[in-house]
Amino acid sequence: MAPSFKNCMLLCCTPKVSEDMAQESYEEAIAGLKKLLSEKADLQDAAAAKIRQITAELSATTAGSDSFDPVDRIKTGFTHFKKSKFETNPDLFGQLAKGQSPKFLVFACSDSRVCPSHILNFQPGEAFVVRNIANMVPPYDKTKYSGVGAAVEYAILHLKVENIVVIGHSCCGGIKGLMSIPDDGTISSDFIENWVKICAPAKTKIQSEGTELSFEDKCTNCEKEAVNVSLGNLLSYPFVRECVVNKKLFIRGAHYNFVSGAFELWNLDFKITPSLAV
Repeated sequence: MAPSFKNCMLLCCTPKVSEDMAQESYEEAIAGLKKLLSEKADLQDAAAAKIRQITAELSATTAGSDSFDPVDRIKTGFTHFKKSKFETNPDLFGQLAKGQSPKFLVFACSDSRVCPSHILNFQPGEAFVVRNIANMVPPYDKTKYSGVGAAVEYAILHLKVENIVVIGHSCCGGIKGLMSIPDDGTISSDFIENWVKICAPAKTKIQSEGTELSFEDKCTNCEKEAVNVSLGNLLSYPFVRECVVNKKLFIRGAHYNFVSGAFELWNLDFKITPSLAV
């Protein structure tokens, strides 16, 4: 005797069955319903239609579960920030509404894995941050790379920051690109290779000092040496150099290894050996 529609609904709503299905994945539930339809050809039309409807709904839910809505992500992200930080720190954000006086100018890579505010727990208003490919600082030039020059000028002359930190990082794609440029200088990109050539002296030094090293090890060493090149380039800015000489500004290099969870910090003496290792 074919089960009635009522009996099918009771079966689906039995607590034990519902609990079991809750523990199954969507894929298992869909497969089970399809198997029921194939084995129970004598199901009443209403019951069969209901099962097909449930199967379709589950399939749609499964398909939608892998989708990414960027607008929704932005909305939920801002909502979390506003409720957990903005609304809980009225004094801080009230002061920031009047102006900023950051203590740090930070150069960091655009790499999504190395946000300096997360790594160093900077709070809003604490760091003026410039992010670009491979966290590079070009030498002083009024027409070339003026975007970086403007950021340095604003931070030093207007915000009066007291510290500059250039943070390199592990597995840096920009440094790998620099190390991969052929010796004849030919390039295959519109922007990237011309940009990373800013730290070509770092590549030259690493190539000459570690001929027996693997390419990966050379890249790791170059990640740190490129930071030193950027530190030297910072001193080519007259207003930076003046503040450093007068001890109103301190410049440091750093390297963040997100594989091992280590952070190294060193001073302007260009020694690769860090003064701080965590």
